[in-house]
Amino acid sequence: MKLLPIFSWAVVIWVAKVFLLSLPYKFTLHPDTQHIFGTIGAWMQGFLGNTIGSLFANYGSYAVGGVELITSLVLLSPALFWVLKKVGILSCAPSRALMHAIGGLMASAVMAGAAFFHLFTPLGIEVIHEGKSDGGSLFYTAVSILILGFILFVTNYRNYKNK
Repeated sequence: MKLLPIFSWAVVIWVAKVFLLSLPYKFTLHPDTQHIFGTIGAWMQGFLGNTIGSLFANYGSYAVGGVELITSLVLLSPALFWVLKKVGILSCAPSRALMHAIGGLMASAVMAGAAFFHLFTPLGIEVIHEGKSDGGSLFYTAVSILILGFILFVTNYRNYKNK
C-alpha cells in the first residue's frame, strides 16, 4: 500500500501549512482574529455567561493556536523521527501511521469546533470584517481539514492496527 503514505503526507502538508501560517494572526491578536474570537465570545456570553465569553474572546486565539501548533508537530514528527533514526540518535520511534492517525484526529477535532462556530454563531460561513468578506474561505478550509483529518485518522489507524 504505497499510496497511503503519499496521501498522508499530502494531507499533512496541507494541514500543517494552514495551521502554521495562521499562528502569527492568532498569537499577535491580528484585528481579524480579534473580530472572529470576539464575535464568538460575545455569542458565548449569552449561553455560558460573561466570564467564559470574555475568556474566549480574549484568550481563545491562544488556545486554538496552541492546539494547532501541537497538532502540526504531531503530524510532522515522523519526518523528525526518520532523521533522528538515520543519524543514530533514535533507535525506536512511533510509526508514521500512528502519528498521522493521532494528528488527523486532532486536526479534525479542532476544525469541528471551527465549523460549528461558523455555522451556529453570528460569525457565519462568510466572515465579514470592516466591510471586507473572506468569501467563506476560512469556513471551507476548516471543512476541508475536518474531512481530510478524519480520513487521515481512519486510513492510518487501520493501517497501524493491521501491522
